[in-house]
Amino acid sequence: MAASVRIYSSLSGARSDFGPCALTIGNFDGVHAGHRRILRRVVETGAQRGLTPSALLFDPHPTRVVAPERAPRLMTTPEERCELMGSEGIQQALILPFDRQVAALGPEEFIVQILVEALRARVVLVGDNFRFGNRAAGTTESLAEAGRRLGFDTEAVPAVKVRGRGLPCDVSSSAIRKAVEAGDVYAAGRMLARPYWLQGSVVAGHGVGAKQTVPTLNLRTESEMLPKTGVYVTRTFDIDSGTRWPSVTNIGYRPTFEGDALSIESFLLAGPLEGTGPARIRVEFLRRIRDERKFESPAALKAQILRDAALSQRYLRRVSRL
Repeated sequence: MAASVRIYSSLSGARSDFGPCALTIGNFDGVHAGHRRILRRVVETGAQRGLTPSALLFDPHPTRVVAPERAPRLMTTPEERCELMGSEGIQQALILPFDRQVAALGPEEFIVQILVEALRARVVLVGDNFRFGNRAAGTTESLAEAGRRLGFDTEAVPAVKVRGRGLPCDVSSSAIRKAVEAGDVYAAGRMLARPYWLQGSVVAGHGVGAKQTVPTLNLRTESEMLPKTGVYVTRTFDIDSGTRWPSVTNIGYRPTFEGDALSIESFLLAGPLEGTGPARIRVEFLRRIRDERKFESPAALKAQILRDAALSQRYLRRVSRL
């Protein structure tokens, strides 16, 4: 199990005991394969030089402050990003509140006030397309030049390339969002180096599934980036116990029952839950099976769900043998 990350939520809180550190900077939404390459270099560099492997991320996403009309829907909360970073060995993270004051900092001010004076960075590792400061005027080159003057080293880590049918060459959060939005969770998983998942609390459903079709767990998630409506091969985890079940998950509006609110419902394939079931779950999306559609009766829907379940079982058996 990954060690927990010490999380700081203000610059003043981090200033007292954050550094000296090997530091990476970014939004890290999804913590995809490219992010993980950078994080591993941070951990490796920290170990070599006796520095704490650290990360600086922003909340809210900077575009929500400087260009809200272009702000992306996010795949992960800042806390989820820190958890994923911890799995790569990051030990501390500052979730810097991003506001107009931070947005107004020029590149030199950002470097001096935040990286050098507050966080005491000795090495800064970023992606090779990293931009920072007011109007994104700072580049990896200007960061390296400032480091030579101010006493820290800079390393630009190249992007990860993923090849395959329909996949872009360079992994990016925006490319993953497009894949998820299109329902191509397999491509998203390739770029993430893990299945795309949603996690959150189990909430009460409409009470008709267990009676007329199959029992389901209904997920309420904080993620803003939901896969395209439809039916998916999934795995469902009890976050608290670690128990895992194969599952089929429907994202949609329950047209057979004239539903009008979006729901995320998972049918577990490994038998009934004992007791009251999990309070918090993580649903991993592996493959999209079909579109959601309206059936002529609950019985017809149930028959289709059971066919979906059989297909999912075959897919999961095949994946487990790879």
